[in-house]
Amino acid sequence: MDQQVSYEHLDDEGGSSLTDQMRWLHVQVRQHHPQVHRIAIALYDARHGLLKTYVNSSDVTDPLALYERPLSEVPSLSELASRRESRVIHDFTQLPLPHGEHTVWLLARGYRSSYTVPLYQAGTLLGFLFFDSRKPGAFDGRLPDDLQIYVQLCRLSVLNVFNLSHAVEGMVKVARGLAHLRDIETGRHLDRMSSYVRLIAQRVARHYRLDDEFIEHLYLFSPLHDIGKVGISDSILLKPGRLNDSERRLMQGHVELGVKLINEVMQEAGLATTPYLAILRNIVGCHHELLDGSGYPRGLRGDEIPLEARIVSIADVFDALTAERPYKKPWTNAEALAELARMSDRGQLDPHCVSAFASCIGEVGAIQKRFGLSG
Repeated sequence: MDQQVSYEHLDDEGGSSLTDQMRWLHVQVRQHHPQVHRIAIALYDARHGLLKTYVNSSDVTDPLALYERPLSEVPSLSELASRRESRVIHDFTQLPLPHGEHTVWLLARGYRSSYTVPLYQAGTLLGFLFFDSRKPGAFDGRLPDDLQIYVQLCRLSVLNVFNLSHAVEGMVKVARGLAHLRDIETGRHLDRMSSYVRLIAQRVARHYRLDDEFIEHLYLFSPLHDIGKVGISDSILLKPGRLNDSERRLMQGHVELGVKLINEVMQEAGLATTPYLAILRNIVGCHHELLDGSGYPRGLRGDEIPLEARIVSIADVFDALTAERPYKKPWTNAEALAELARMSDRGQLDPHCVSAFASCIGEVGAIQKRFGLSG
């Protein structure tokens, strides 16, 4: 069967989120294959070994969301990844017991069969694409072959997000080398900080109605928050003591420099209209703003500060306090959390986010252990 599917929607709809694109793709699929009732993508996070829900389109009102699991604890998907093979399950009810959590969720909502495809780019596992149906045996015969065009469209959508992150990240690495930055803590700081960011976002997701797509983009882009520092001299970045007023003004200039770099790199990479860029710009441009207006560079107040920047600022402050720097000894986690609470009480930090972060201090310790701090 000939299938006329336009790729232009994925490339030209600058205002479309990945969730919007997935819903559009699902409509196209169901025009030809009405028995496909759900399409979903789970991403693989190699740094943590986690498989995480990302985007989906389905006919249920309670989609599987805010769910993550170590890939090593899902043997069936681990095997697909290692073999780079797709899989058809003809009837979930015929699978051996006990059923996995994902299968239990699918069965409880009436899904009976599935087609699963691992997504790769240049040998790197990106995640998995799932097609599910309420009809047993829906993916027998030619249907998996007919779905290949949609597999590639979904893969392109995911790659657009990673290309945005990698384009800026690559530029930062080159710039760091040119600037001779010597802060050996930087890489581990970024791993810890972005992991804290994801913890906070997951904990406040229901309060602020965040979806997996927003959380994942926040996690991907948060390590780029300080990219403007590539233009700040080491004599200021690594000064073992307080900065004077002139030095402080130069240091604060890294925010506007970072936004300028983002805009220039995105323009050069042809990604200037991508819908995910707003989150990145907000993180870079607003992560030093404080809710009471005492932050910089614009003195924004309250809800004028995007949520993504409010979350990043908490994670960044906490890691700065608990890590050793040339000008300070590390604070304990308890001391750092107490300082975050004081800043929240003074109306500077988002109280919901601070409270959420304090509630998962055990996971914070595990992140510190994994990425270079004793906790």
